[in-house]
Amino acid sequence: MAAMPSTPSSGPEPGIALRHLLLPPDDPEVRARTERLRELGIDARPDPELDAFARELAIRTGGCYSGVNLFLDADRQYFAGLYSKAQDTTVHTGAPLLDDPVPGRIMPRNIDMGICPHVVRRRRALVLEDVRDFPRFAGNPVIDAINVLSYLGAPLIDSTGVVLGTVCVVDQDPHPWGREGLETIKGMAAELVQRIEARGRQRG
Repeated sequence: MAAMPSTPSSGPEPGIALRHLLLPPDDPEVRARTERLRELGIDARPDPELDAFARELAIRTGGCYSGVNLFLDADRQYFAGLYSKAQDTTVHTGAPLLDDPVPGRIMPRNIDMGICPHVVRRRRALVLEDVRDFPRFAGNPVIDAINVLSYLGAPLIDSTGVVLGTVCVVDQDPHPWGREGLETIKGMAAELVQRIEARGRQRG
């Protein structure tokens, strides 16, 4: 892995130390998150509206894959929205799966399965313009499975303060997301939370 440049061209959101990402502490929100997702009527089912949202996210940021990743419980992360620029459709990521009613969308929820668990635990947006600059993610099976070289993600924090999951976009080349990309994904995350909560109220 290459060493991280001392001064990145467009650094991460202030307050995030990325040179040596350490394992975040145990997630204290697991139970509250599971209950909140249940209240909002979200489970492991395909959601065309969230697939469309993922597509819009990819278009606006220029990434090749994008997703709405919800953390269903202590064991599973679920891509309720998923988009591939190459196929212009939802895709199987190739990542190792649990018993999965929606093939390709559910992955084990642990710190070594992708980057989104870091975003959820830290409750902050994360910008990795070239993943190879960050040894913490070397050998991550999800990153290797789809050849991820750059990542941009933001947490979905609802009105009760619970982190439901993330919105994220990745590319297979280094990508200069910059401040514009960061503000775009943070804004879209806030917009999606409002939509999810509005749907929950309608269902209730």
